[in-house]
Amino acid sequence: MRIGLLGGSFDPVHCAHLALASAAREALGLDQVQLIPAGQPWQRLPLGASPSQRLEMVTLAIQGHPGLTANPIETDRSGPTYTLETLNALPQGPDYFWILGADQLSNFCTWRHWSEIAARVQLVVAQRPGSPLTVPQELAQWLAANQRELIELPFHPLDVSANEIRNRITRGESTSDLIPGVVAQYISEHGLYRQRTA
Repeated sequence: MRIGLLGGSFDPVHCAHLALASAAREALGLDQVQLIPAGQPWQRLPLGASPSQRLEMVTLAIQGHPGLTANPIETDRSGPTYTLETLNALPQGPDYFWILGADQLSNFCTWRHWSEIAARVQLVVAQRPGSPLTVPQELAQWLAANQRELIELPFHPLDVSANEIRNRITRGESTSDLIPGVVAQYISEHGLYRQRTA
């Protein structure tokens, strides 16, 4: 099995997340891509939706997208979310591909136990608007020393951000071009993001 892992706050999940997951599945010949909402991201401010709500939105969003699944491994865990703990809890056997945006790649070496993460998975990076695709020197040296590569995903980035979506909702503006309709309906029904957060 070849499994892609796409982690994130998904606050909320949006069309660029789905496009990236589908592009990775096709380009890398993955059997599936698991979207993993973070429980309590240790490098982020408090989120606008609860872990269970963000998991529910991902579950709704992936309907009709073959090969995409929602993995609750981090939302089911209490305390701060650390990637290595997630990898340790995944079933052994499949080849795992950790999918990063260029913005995440730039600070990858600040992640807890980053070299152990790089040793456990194949790192895959995709372009993000406004984030140059630059490999941190420490990571480049590690990859060279361990005969590992960083796969650059052929992906045309979409200029969509969860922050912009939250701001639109706060202002009462349409998000129909940014998030699936079922997610927009869920947000409306649960009154999410009506108050400005971060």
